[in-house]
Amino acid sequence: MTQLLQPYPDTAAGEEIIASTKVWLERAVIGLNLCPFAKSVFVKKQVRYALTAASTPDELLAELEHELALMVETDPAKLDTTLLIHPLAMTDFLDFHFFLGEVDALIRNLDYEGVFQIASLHPQYEFAGSEPDDIANFTNRSPYPTLHLLRESSIDRAVAAFPDAEAIFERNIETMERLGHEGWKKLWLS
Repeated sequence: MTQLLQPYPDTAAGEEIIASTKVWLERAVIGLNLCPFAKSVFVKKQVRYALTAASTPDELLAELEHELALMVETDPAKLDTTLLIHPLAMTDFLDFHFFLGEVDALIRNLDYEGVFQIASLHPQYEFAGSEPDDIANFTNRSPYPTLHLLRESSIDRAVAAFPDAEAIFERNIETMERLGHEGWKKLWLS
């Protein structure tokens, strides 16, 4: 399911952004099993790729509110999760990191705590205390800045079905360390 929100100024570039995001989802997130819950919604075509031309924090918050409302109105069997891709807003990781506080405030203000969770993905993602080139950071590195909107009920079901859900983070770090930078680069050669 794909839809443009604030229309991206260059249609061909917009299509390439969505295509790159899909390749990343298939090869990294699903292919490396970084998220064991992703394959199911991907195969069932329950992922929405929402590309926006929002370029300011306020515009992006408005787009996020729109996407959350759409998820509330849509049957989870048709739309389980949304990738809100925003290549023109929050391109600097520190800005993005601090913006996540506004995202959390929006979730609270809309009374969506316990209903939705937002995962943060960014091409420059960096865990606190890590070096920029630390391979562990790549578990959360997406081709473009992205807010991943997840239904809490789906997370709860997935965690119940996955015996060691709390070990996912550590397993992902181990996967990335085995893969290394060269292995990561090879994922994108085709």
